[in-house]
Amino acid sequence: MRFFLDVLLLLPLLLIFTLESLLKLFIPKKRKSVTGEIVLITGAGHGLGRLTAFEFAKLKCKLVLWDINKHGLEETADECKRLGSKAHAFVVDCSDREDIYSSAKKTTKAFLPAMMKNNHGHIVTVASAAGHAGIPFLLAYCSSKFAAVGFHKALTEELAALKRTGVKTTCLCPNFINTGFIKNPSTSLGPLLEPEEVVNRLINGILTEQKMIFIPSSINFLTVLERILPERFLAVLKRKINVRFDAVIGYKVNEQ
Repeated sequence: MRFFLDVLLLLPLLLIFTLESLLKLFIPKKRKSVTGEIVLITGAGHGLGRLTAFEFAKLKCKLVLWDINKHGLEETADECKRLGSKAHAFVVDCSDREDIYSSAKKTTKAFLPAMMKNNHGHIVTVASAAGHAGIPFLLAYCSSKFAAVGFHKALTEELAALKRTGVKTTCLCPNFINTGFIKNPSTSLGPLLEPEEVVNRLINGILTEQKMIFIPSSINFLTVLERILPERFLAVLKRKINVRFDAVIGYKVNEQ
């Protein structure tokens, strides 16, 4: 009972903070400068990683580029240099812990501990809308993206608890992107996203220090609805959203 009384006392704060959030919708947040900052990008040899590297190169950041694909990585680094940035490329297998630590010593020497010590930095997690809602026949993918979203949220709370307000966090959660990873995807939430559009939204979100970036923004609204709507209505709503793609259905059974 005491807990519910304490919550009622917070209602004035809820009203104030809600009005503050509404006002911020109409007041564009100033973009921070990242000129001269060291930016480490994994998967920089292709796709979103490569396009993100190009955008940070335009902002005159010092780039540390990681990828397992040496040829693609070198192409990215060359283009970043052409755009006027200092770029250092390292062939790294991000599934190999020792490879990561070895490369870290050659470049930034430390990641989160150094950021926390200096109370300065920005950690970006690339997740997906699939990190907020389960999708049939994408079990492994959804599980990994739920983990990414959970990592972002837990890290954000931990930094706040340690009062490391200078270390910012951002999590990217887009709908289907036209990368060929998933065959023939479609949904009533909007057209297939192009990588360039996603990267532009990501860069803007980083520079304005957004914690969670949903693309399209309607996904944010849907995540709220999922917490308050009845389960049967949610089932109807999911059918209306109509997520479709070419799936491989079935499980391989080892014959004895």
